[in-house]
Amino acid sequence: MAVAQAAPLRREAYGELVQIDGSEHRWFEDRGAPCSLLVFIDDATGKLMQLRFVRSESAFTYFEALELYLKAHGAPVAFYSDKHSVFRVAKKDAKGGQGMTQFGRALSELNIEILCANSSQAKGRVERMNRTLQDRLIKDLRLAGICGMDDGNAFLPRFMERYNRQFAIPPARPDDLHRSLNLAPDRLRDVLCKREQRYVGAQLTFSFERQRIMLEENEVTRGLVGCYVETYAFADGRLDVRWKGHSLPYRVFDKDQQRVTHAAITENKRLSDVLAYIKERQDQSPSPRVKTNSDKNGYTPRGRKPGKRTDFINDPAMIARRHQALSQQRAVELGQPYPAQFNGD
Repeated sequence: MAVAQAAPLRREAYGELVQIDGSEHRWFEDRGAPCSLLVFIDDATGKLMQLRFVRSESAFTYFEALELYLKAHGAPVAFYSDKHSVFRVAKKDAKGGQGMTQFGRALSELNIEILCANSSQAKGRVERMNRTLQDRLIKDLRLAGICGMDDGNAFLPRFMERYNRQFAIPPARPDDLHRSLNLAPDRLRDVLCKREQRYVGAQLTFSFERQRIMLEENEVTRGLVGCYVETYAFADGRLDVRWKGHSLPYRVFDKDQQRVTHAAITENKRLSDVLAYIKERQDQSPSPRVKTNSDKNGYTPRGRKPGKRTDFINDPAMIARRHQALSQQRAVELGQPYPAQFNGD
């Protein structure tokens, strides 16, 4: 008989450990498209700290939810997550980002730890909360007649307040371990973005997201050949290129049409986001013209010549050529010399 595993002991202080996870579901049932709900729950109290409807789990959507969390509560000691690629670098030999994901790099700059659970049971608090929300929250959304993410996100603060008032418990210790960040909005925005280094080639160009970026030539950029610049990619699509903190002017050079590559490896939790992106690109592209084999081979029809068509099947010259070819084939098989070459006379 299977023995039920005991739930992990709660942390003692509020803000000591916050479990985070995303739950993809039909939150609006048949009234809207499926989406993901990002869930932040305090381990010591079971209090819902942050809920956010997003299209899918990604670094940018977690940045958005994290910014709301930090402004409302401050910085906790640590977050506790699963092994989703947003939180953990899967490749042991990964060279980019000093072995950190973009989310991990941001937390490091904010002096917040990120811990990854070894199993779903280890972060059972947030897993059980997901199941509870898939029952309780869905019913409340139905009663409120909410059909999409925007209205859902406006509704979530009221839901959290009611839920916490009814179900949150006091911590074992009265301490609140959240810390104030005291960061300017511009500084926080620079932390909660995707930052990477790019090598500048001889023509002041570098690759970024299947695009070619060309730095505009000036006194600063002329000396950057062979150096690395830093890219800041923001959730609204803006890209900033910087060298030692200074923004550099640039333009997109030889921009290719962006698309998801064939047979791209796509995590299931990002599938909705990727499919929506593909559909958007397909809607923007003109319908392709299907080429025939003749088109591909460069064949140009010349039209039929006037007059009676030649009957090649019964043409004496063609019959003689076929006999000549058969005779040569037999001679090769028997090891005999070839017959005289047919000259067409």
